[in-house]
Amino acid sequence: MAREEETQRLPRKIGEYEILEEIGRGGMGTVYRAREPRLGRVVALKVLHSSPGMGAAAVRELGVRFEREASQTARLAHPNIIPVFDYGEADGFRFFTMPLIDGGSLSQLVARRGPLPAAEGFRIVLPLASALAHAHREGVVHRDIKPSNILLDKEGNPMLVDFGLVKGRADATELTTAGTILGTPQFMSPEQASGDSSVVDERSDLYSLGAVLFFLLTGTDPPPHRDARPAVRPHAGLVSHRALGACA
Repeated sequence: MAREEETQRLPRKIGEYEILEEIGRGGMGTVYRAREPRLGRVVALKVLHSSPGMGAAAVRELGVRFEREASQTARLAHPNIIPVFDYGEADGFRFFTMPLIDGGSLSQLVARRGPLPAAEGFRIVLPLASALAHAHREGVVHRDIKPSNILLDKEGNPMLVDFGLVKGRADATELTTAGTILGTPQFMSPEQASGDSSVVDERSDLYSLGAVLFFLLTGTDPPPHRDARPAVRPHAGLVSHRALGACA
């Protein structure tokens, strides 16, 4: 009901952008297919939303995260990282726009086809390793690498999206209370799963990318950390580390 009410409250336009349809929803924002009349193109419009009953401090944190996602993503220029076109606030909504990627996510790809051949899995992961190398050189740690945050364009090229949990090397403070776990458990590194954000760095992204490769090749999520065999635990990060070295 809350989702239906929010959709009904959404205007047909936000600023100059004409809302066409909702195409995705996450913990911080809703993504719409929208038309930008001035340039005659269709874009992905991400709009910040808050949950009912959310306290003032939580709403402020959400706003800071949203702005950080837009600003940090805008700093990155890589063919496998989705760029930000525009950022602003209009009609009471904070938003930013991105290219519209219609090829679906890696989650949807595996659901449709099952496990991928090794060559195809590496073809997808290697450009993402290059994208992470670029982000890390710019001091940006993604912290939520997972199949649903990797989209495919019409040519099958992978695009890294959703920098909502991004951590910049220059960030003076961590927004979330110590001990709070950020990210997606199935794809996060052991140190990230511990809830100690001070030890989460570029290596956690590499572990998560390796976990994505595991998912692509097996069609299943990686085993939980406590249940993983010793030979399996470091494997995901090792694969990504080698791929990153090849692209550096």
